[in-house]
Amino acid sequence: MQVLYFKQLYRRLIFRLSASNHFLYLFFYKYLYVPRRNSISAFLDEYSRNIEDFKVIQIGANDGITHDPIHKYIKRDGWSGVLLEPQTSVYQKYLKPIYHLDDGITTLNAALGRHTGMGKIYKIGFSDARWASGLTSFNRKVLEKAFTSGHVARQLEKENKVIPADKSTHIVQEDISIICPDTLMKSHGMERVDLLQIDTEGFDFEIIKIFDVGLRKPGAIIYENMHLSDEDQTSCTSHLEKHQYLVRDFGGNTLAVHKQNAILQEIEL
Repeated sequence: MQVLYFKQLYRRLIFRLSASNHFLYLFFYKYLYVPRRNSISAFLDEYSRNIEDFKVIQIGANDGITHDPIHKYIKRDGWSGVLLEPQTSVYQKYLKPIYHLDDGITTLNAALGRHTGMGKIYKIGFSDARWASGLTSFNRKVLEKAFTSGHVARQLEKENKVIPADKSTHIVQEDISIICPDTLMKSHGMERVDLLQIDTEGFDFEIIKIFDVGLRKPGAIIYENMHLSDEDQTSCTSHLEKHQYLVRDFGGNTLAVHKQNAILQEIEL
């Protein structure tokens, strides 16, 4: 429990440093941070340095920092764009505060969908811990698998807790706002997207299709592949390659870069 306490203390400290744009936090990523070679972070490091006025759309931003591959570059290089998180409690407590000083970044308490309106997502009902909110998805099966695989039990064990006996609290629904790609881009004056960042717990391929990457051609796409079925992962790769993207897996994430993206002349995938 002491280890967990100090981890939580450390995370709160880092959150505060980032949210305040503290000079030590920015200095570290500007001058000291070196990403691991042959990684998505290494790609993003070079990509960010070589694009002026970097434009990003992030779908499923959660708290804006934990396990977030782009947070450090948004802060370091002053990206602009829109970050979406549909969970109201997570949005209000974490995502909105961590970017409140970043003028180029707009945060939205919404999910991406084919039509602007309302919808539902599934989430863990008895915990608001980061591991629990990170499982929230349009796909209920992702959460069901987290229970049957023992993942939820293992996370609770770290907190010296067990899964509640009341099954009605295991997986619950939350009403959320949904915004379509056209409305999102037009309302925020985005004529191009340098990076489409996706982490939607098994809904990533659907987001790629909803965003219509063949039409909007984001310069690069990063999405989480670990919750996709083998069939969906294969279909997603084929879909991206059909629209002129070079695709490469990096563990649980996949990077896709458009062949017309001039930065490919500078960065080796």
